[in-house]
Amino acid sequence: MVNGSLNELNDLRDWLEMVRRSGEVIDVEGADWNLEIGAISQLNYRRANPSALLFDGIKGYAQGHRVLTGTLSNANRLGITLRLGLGLDDRELVERLRGCPARWAEQAAKFEPRVVASAPVFENVIEHDIKLGMFPVPFWNELDGGRYIGTGCMVITRDRDTGVVNGGAYRMQLQDDGRTATVNTIRGKHGDQHIQSWFAHGEKAPITVSLGHDPLLLVLAGTEVPTGTSELAYAGAIIGRPLDVVMSEITGLPIPASSEIVIEGWLSPDNLRAEGPFGEWTGYYSASEGPIPALKVARVLYRKNPILLGSPPGKPPHDYSYMRTVMKSAMIHDALIDTGLPGIKGVWAHEAGGGRMFIAVAIEQRYFGHSSQVGHIAAQHPAAAYMNKFVVVVDADVVNPRDIDDVVWAMCNCCDPTQDLEILSKTWGSRADPLLVDSTKPYNSRVVINACRPFERIDTFPTVAQPSPELLAKTTRDWGHLFREGAAAFPGGEEGGRVVSPVVMG
Repeated sequence: MVNGSLNELNDLRDWLEMVRRSGEVIDVEGADWNLEIGAISQLNYRRANPSALLFDGIKGYAQGHRVLTGTLSNANRLGITLRLGLGLDDRELVERLRGCPARWAEQAAKFEPRVVASAPVFENVIEHDIKLGMFPVPFWNELDGGRYIGTGCMVITRDRDTGVVNGGAYRMQLQDDGRTATVNTIRGKHGDQHIQSWFAHGEKAPITVSLGHDPLLLVLAGTEVPTGTSELAYAGAIIGRPLDVVMSEITGLPIPASSEIVIEGWLSPDNLRAEGPFGEWTGYYSASEGPIPALKVARVLYRKNPILLGSPPGKPPHDYSYMRTVMKSAMIHDALIDTGLPGIKGVWAHEAGGGRMFIAVAIEQRYFGHSSQVGHIAAQHPAAAYMNKFVVVVDADVVNPRDIDDVVWAMCNCCDPTQDLEILSKTWGSRADPLLVDSTKPYNSRVVINACRPFERIDTFPTVAQPSPELLAKTTRDWGHLFREGAAAFPGGEEGGRVVSPVVMG
């Protein structure tokens, strides 16, 4: 990277250099892989403006074997990663992101990966006596079933029949003293479908796992990309040029040229291990239903002084909850507008619900039944339906959907529980739901909460007791120095890309 342009970001090291210039990288020396990296990362996520943490000098490992966490946990770094701009807050980020996912998906076919002859990840090649514990794989949570090497990973698979390539993020636990790792795919997701397509023919499934890369690949591995579209081509559409890859002579799968560490091998239906539990994105530990396929490792590649990209979930906020919140908010907003619904002014899929389970939609009411219509469509639209539990519709002129206090205030004052709560049953749930009793029937239910003023009373409903925007703006200019630097002094303000309280003092 020469001039520090977003267009010049090629790999994780370029990304780190740019983020460091923003003052958002904290170097952590001497932490223990056993629980300390995980606990320090958790403390970081709970800060108003989390930093990226680069761990080095990790206990028991040589200097230069590094772990990175917190890559996507604020607006500026996510804006950099998505090549949308520098210094964005969450409102600006969502606005710039709106419309992009559909455009990227449409253009992806024009940006199929470019095959190159070599990449820095081939600096070190191991094909015998492989021990994945050579990397400082964290033991993230106290009750985890083991050390998880795959959290910020991209697991690359190929459909046996169509040849379509997929990149997904799946948890991977070290097994057999580090000689292998289980790959816990999610039933029904594209990667799992690919693996099952090989198993159904009695064949082993080839996979490539990238364990450190441009964080853009982590975003795409953890976000729903349209069926039939490769995440690698989708990444090319985002960066505006084809992604460089090396084709593996072992598995026939692409290896991202930006990778820091790569594992190659095969999964077989008869090579299984017990796995878990692991602290999942719901905030609860989740155990596997049964044995999980373990990777027969054929080769390990890694750069000199490699960086393992960690992105552990857990009780929100966690490593990627902010990223998912922003991505889902923009995607749901676009999806609602695409249905033809009028008056959609804002959407926020709150981090407390993992970016999925609690969605606030702000509207400008246009007709009787409008708010109920919006709530029901949001609750079941494919962009929002998976693991959704609460949809709250609010008035955009008085409620900021990103401010949970504002949303709850609207629920308390504009929602009549006897009339404005509607429950939908047997909807699209998940095995990760801690309430689920029978994992073979992953239904859930959800509630649509109409927290808008009654349409027939919009003109006569009591006026909100708060200063006008003009008065607040003037007061902020004249007296903003009284409050913590950078904090907003009025509702809807942001600090470091996250919504803060209406007045933040001290």
